[in-house]
Parts: sequence; structure tokens; C-alpha cells
Amino acid sequence: MKHGLPENSAAEMAITVARLAGLIDEAGLDCRCRSKLDETLSRFARLEIGPAARGHLTNARHQRAHIEAILLFLQDLDEIGEAERDSSVYHDFALLFDDIATIARDGALSMRQLGQFAALTAIVR
Repeated sequence: MKHGLPENSAAEMAITVARLAGLIDEAGLDCRCRSKLDETLSRFARLEIGPAARGHLTNARHQRAHIEAILLFLQDLDEIGEAERDSSVYHDFALLFDDIATIARDGALSMRQLGQFAALTAIVR
């Protein structure tokens, strides 16, 4: 289940910003402009990475809600036996579990991306 969020471009931007912050640190600037430069880089990171980070958090929350909805259908599992006449019921439940696994992977990907963004933007601050 694809969520259409810009995984690579936002992650690449975060890495670029972190690398730039590292280079600025290594330059050993001792002028008054250093604080202004740090502030500008931090603001740039928030503007560029922030929307993607918020998108990933929104996506993870959406995936959680989707899983909650599927769990309602899985409550019917308590009403079936091990020898149902219509064996397709087992297949239907299997598909629900498959859906949860797919949705959970998508939510996990968003949370991993969000964690990377948070770690990288912390470097810039």
C-alpha cells in the first residue's frame, strides 16, 4: 500500500542539510554571522523537511486507523469453527491478516522516515 510520500527526496534533503551543517561546523567560523547562518540553516531544514515529516506522521496515523477498522472485522473470528462448510471464510480472514501486515509495513516505513528526519534535523539545530 503506497502512500505517495516523498521518501527519497525529503530524506536526501535532510542528509544534505546535515552534511552542510557539518561542513559549517568544520569551517570554524568565528564571526558574528555564524549564529545567523545556523539559524538560517535550521529554518531551511524546517521548511524543506517539515512538510514531509508531517506527511509521514499523518500517514502512520491513517494506517493505524485502517488497522483498527480491520480489527473490527476480525472480531468475527470468534464466531467461526474449525470445520466451516464454506471454506472461503478462512481465506477471507487470511486476506484481512495480509491487509494488516501490508498496512503495518507502510506505517512502519513512515515512522522510520520520521525518525530519520528527526535525527537529522536535530543535528542542524
